[in-house]
Amino acid sequence: MKLIPGSLSRTLSVRWVMYALSMMVANGAGAAFVFSFIRYVLPTTPGPGLIVESKVSELALAVYLGFSGVVILGTSIVILRYLLRWYVRGGPPTKREQFVAMRGPLLQAFVHLLLWAVGGVLFVVLVGREMPELVAATFVTVFLAAVVVFGLSYLVGEQAMRPIAAKALALGVFDRRFAPSVRLRMSLGWVTGTLVPAVGITFLSATQLSTPHMYAPRSFAWAVLIVSVVMMMAALLTTMLLAGQVSTPLRELTKSVTDAHQGDDVQVDVYDGSEVGLLQVGFNRMMADSAERRVLRQLFGQHVGEDVARQALQFGTELGGETRFVAVLFVDLVGSTKAASTMQPAEVVAMLNQFFNIVIGVVKRHGGFVNKFVGDEALAVFGAPLYRADAPTAALSAARELRAELDSMPGVRVGIGVSSGTVVAGNIGSAERFEYTVIGDPVNEAARLTELAKKRPGNVLASSFTVYYASEEEQEQWELGELVGLRGRTRLTQLAWPRNSQFGPGHDEFDGPMDSSSFSDAQMR
Repeated sequence: MKLIPGSLSRTLSVRWVMYALSMMVANGAGAAFVFSFIRYVLPTTPGPGLIVESKVSELALAVYLGFSGVVILGTSIVILRYLLRWYVRGGPPTKREQFVAMRGPLLQAFVHLLLWAVGGVLFVVLVGREMPELVAATFVTVFLAAVVVFGLSYLVGEQAMRPIAAKALALGVFDRRFAPSVRLRMSLGWVTGTLVPAVGITFLSATQLSTPHMYAPRSFAWAVLIVSVVMMMAALLTTMLLAGQVSTPLRELTKSVTDAHQGDDVQVDVYDGSEVGLLQVGFNRMMADSAERRVLRQLFGQHVGEDVARQALQFGTELGGETRFVAVLFVDLVGSTKAASTMQPAEVVAMLNQFFNIVIGVVKRHGGFVNKFVGDEALAVFGAPLYRADAPTAALSAARELRAELDSMPGVRVGIGVSSGTVVAGNIGSAERFEYTVIGDPVNEAARLTELAKKRPGNVLASSFTVYYASEEEQEQWELGELVGLRGRTRLTQLAWPRNSQFGPGHDEFDGPMDSSSFSDAQMR
């Protein structure tokens, strides 16, 4: 597993520390306010119970506060785990990773709300045991504080995670379900900054008017003043965060439109899943389409294949390659040389065209890229030139479907091999003529597995390494077998095959060296 690049590591670590710290501070400040308000500010005379001293009550509250801190930090670590896995792997995030990057602060805010609900009940019970007259005031105070903490923790957490959310949306597929709408956020800001302080002051006034107990004027005034000041600070922070979520992207779009009018190729960061994000995505797509039209003619004669052309649009057409984690699917017809000697050339071409048409259709449906054809062999790559987080899953699923689709060609037998690992993917050749290809051990292993698969009943073999990195649903479709030594490789390879292929111990044992094709030898060189 490769190490995280320095810049990405710093971004993730700094943002996660800011995020976790803001979550702890928001909840700690809320808990301190509730206790201080009940103890010192509420316009009533404290009794000798919880508010003054009670070892059991203080211990219970201390234990729960510690437990809450562990839960809050643990939730932050779970979010970090998903983001760390994405950063280590590279490329676009999976749906779940993108969901965590976008909605992690909202999910954690709901965890805070649950902790406040449980802790509020505990606090009200402890107060009720010692000072029953404070139960109603305690309940209202905890409820209002929980709402404020919920809103502020979400807004502050989202602000802290914004660069990570921008990266997730830039590399992934835009999905509005990943973030609340602008209307919902504004409603949350109104509840936090306006409704809660109004309810608190209204409750104090209603209590003064509806109960026989008369608050001391100075005590009542101090209570209202402190509630007002605290809530004004919360309202100011909420307003600044909400205003920034709308004004900042609009300001960036305004500047980008100006730059575009001057002929510059510009893009804006997409860090919002709401209507603002739709505007950002629309602008980026418009600029991308404009840039693509300008260079499409130049790229048309140099590249074959839509994915390769789009990759060239993003990164240029220079010779060289980059390291990628990919899955490789190798397929080869059995006995095509003998068939060519007994069939008319037109019949051979028609058979190969039908065979390659099936291969291309299956690979394309699973998001792969048919890299090249050599004779009756085909090499498909999943994960290059476009990143795929689920490349092993897609390749294994394509292999199973391809074997079923080729049954429509009577008299045709194939061998299919699937491998995965690190390769060098890029443009190979010269400045006048080059092609996009992948070179590495997984290509060689897939070719060797293909030769071995020709001798097996199901005609499909994969490495256990590939199955290990596939999804759990895809793993259930495969069965692990024996270890074999493949020619040209020093390490043993554990075989895997589809469960419905009727493989098993004793079926067509591996019995000697295999002849390598010219295609696989070219890849080894």
